[in-house]
Amino acid sequence: MIKTLQKGTRNALCLAILATLAGCAEHQAVTQSDTLASAAAVPQMTVHEPTEAKDLLLRMANYLAKAQKFTVAMTDNYDTLQASGQKLEFSEKRNLTVSRPNGLRVDLEESNGEKHVFLYDGKDMTVFNPSQNVYAQADKAGGIDDAVVYLLKDLHMRLPLAALLLSRFPEEIESRTQALDYVEKTAIHGVPCHHLAGRTETVDYQVWIPDGTQPLPLRIVLTYKNAEGQPQFSAQFSDWNLSPNVSASEFAFTPPAGSRKIAFAAQVTSIAPAAIATPEVTGGKQ
Repeated sequence: MIKTLQKGTRNALCLAILATLAGCAEHQAVTQSDTLASAAAVPQMTVHEPTEAKDLLLRMANYLAKAQKFTVAMTDNYDTLQASGQKLEFSEKRNLTVSRPNGLRVDLEESNGEKHVFLYDGKDMTVFNPSQNVYAQADKAGGIDDAVVYLLKDLHMRLPLAALLLSRFPEEIESRTQALDYVEKTAIHGVPCHHLAGRTETVDYQVWIPDGTQPLPLRIVLTYKNAEGQPQFSAQFSDWNLSPNVSASEFAFTPPAGSRKIAFAAQVTSIAPAAIATPEVTGGKQ
């Protein structure tokens, strides 16, 4: 029987990590030398002073928080738990444009080709679905930080790794992180980087930070350790640009011809389903 698979539920305000170890005993008796040889084959965290990992993490966070403009491309992969108990992986592509204090744009394309756009211009936030030619809009002054918090907490929409967009990102990550370790010095696509692993109350995270003068994240992995099945979310970053040529028009929304305005689901208590902007309609799988 062929079933329609659900893309599931997830949220991504903080960063995270998953470490899994698998063992297999082929014999009932194992000698001490065999045990030591097996243990040596398992990668272990590099022993470093805790302050070194913290310094690297906060260096990245402060660098991002102080960047007045940037664009970056992201490729996301995420697990979703099916009703059968099986986990499936889906993917998305995102292009982020940030111009502090008031400009934010996210262009998203799901693995099935569905596209979505999020815009904020310092006054209005808009979520637009070109496929259905519908959009939802809300007034929110105050800048990117206030808009992101409002989108997540009040409108219950989804914006993966939203904390990276906040000017207070260093304070957020420092206060939420309960444990932090330096895993190893490694490389991603030939770029030397530091692999860190942290834990928060609800999420474990890993982050790979390049060595050098621009500590912009190359990869982040989140594990929702309290969620059923401990699903993961991962993001690969590319094409960082800290001096993009952007204009105010990129963050403003002009309704296309024939488009229909709908409401965010969180703003209404009773309304016809066709007139509600749910996380699914706007590209979110909460």
